[in-house]
Amino acid sequence: MEEKLVKSYRITQPGFSMMNLMKDICEGFLEVGTNTIHDDIVSCADAHSSPVAPKEWETHDLTNSERSKNNLALDDLKSSTSRSTVIVQKQHFPHDILSSTYYIDDITRGEEDLEISLINDLNNGQHPMFKYIPRNITYHRAHAKVAFSSISDDNCCSNCFGDCLSSEIRCACADNTGGKFAYLPGGIVKEEFLEDFILMNCSPHQKNLCYCEECPLERSKDSCLSGTCNGHLVRKFIKECWYKCGCAQGCGNRIVLRRVHRLQVFMTPEGKGWGLRTLEDLPKGAFVCEYVGEILTHMELSERNSLNTGKKNTYSVLLDAGWSTKRVLKDEETLCLDATFYGNVARFINHSCDNANLVGIPVEVETPGHHYYHLAFFTSRKVDALEELTRDYGIDFSDHTHLVNAFRCCCGSQFCRDKKA
Repeated sequence: MEEKLVKSYRITQPGFSMMNLMKDICEGFLEVGTNTIHDDIVSCADAHSSPVAPKEWETHDLTNSERSKNNLALDDLKSSTSRSTVIVQKQHFPHDILSSTYYIDDITRGEEDLEISLINDLNNGQHPMFKYIPRNITYHRAHAKVAFSSISDDNCCSNCFGDCLSSEIRCACADNTGGKFAYLPGGIVKEEFLEDFILMNCSPHQKNLCYCEECPLERSKDSCLSGTCNGHLVRKFIKECWYKCGCAQGCGNRIVLRRVHRLQVFMTPEGKGWGLRTLEDLPKGAFVCEYVGEILTHMELSERNSLNTGKKNTYSVLLDAGWSTKRVLKDEETLCLDATFYGNVARFINHSCDNANLVGIPVEVETPGHHYYHLAFFTSRKVDALEELTRDYGIDFSDHTHLVNAFRCCCGSQFCRDKKA
């Protein structure tokens, strides 16, 4: 074989060896793969030697070795018959995050238009066990039926076309906000609307509180209704266009059902566990994501929480923005969203008592009855890339019956409401 190559390619170098040639080729490939100049790849071991990710997630970067910021040599990983090496695309950020011990490129498994990565470069904390869903799903008894027949002509803009924001035709969907749209072109909430929502959430007035004659929350605790209603904040709603409307899919009044921004789940350095941050600058009033989970009745959630051993964190919110004193709510109308087992990226948004950069706004889309709605999060101020996204849970830390499990607040604010923090 060597003699044939020498004659065919007229090799004149003395001592030519086919074995040496193959060795040089292999070393060349290895050098290209480990060269620190080509920093757009990361080497990783498979899950055999690392925390096991959920089967529905595809884990691309799991390694227990500590790597320096500029050294990604493949020989840092010891060879083994039970391990393999995978090359994945590295994302570029202003700060080096390649020293991670745990990385998943997309926790949504393709459910969102954009990938949402998860990274832990601080400790050995494992990924949270849950199934990612992009839309709310009814668990069992919750009454959240979506039907065209339930949407009357007064609850949709069937006469509109194109973009309602730029149309001269009166849009019925804007009637809920006084005939004015809550959004600017580009999906930004108008300043006047945003400030009203922020003020109502931060400093609720007594006149905005609803006190139930028979509070469903007390009903779920005790059938004798021994407790009294603590009040529920009745908030304004944004009404968005939907399928029954005549406008186009790209209408400026269709925001909540659109894609999320470039976000990342990360392990926080302050001891708060997993958190959520943006990978791009966000202007004030920008839609970030909605809270997605299982739609449960409050009774179902109470039953589920009673089975919790206390070791597992729960992720639930109460949909009480549309409650009123006009009638007694049935159990199937007293709804919550629980993202503990099925949810989206909003489950990772941490609490902040005073300096939250997100505000939750009730949004009506497909159900005129406000016992069910979409809880959408918008930025309350400009948010820089890589800044953590936080919201105020509205929790009373002295109330041990709150939907959110008691936790030690780590927001660091001088106005922190957790007296034990």
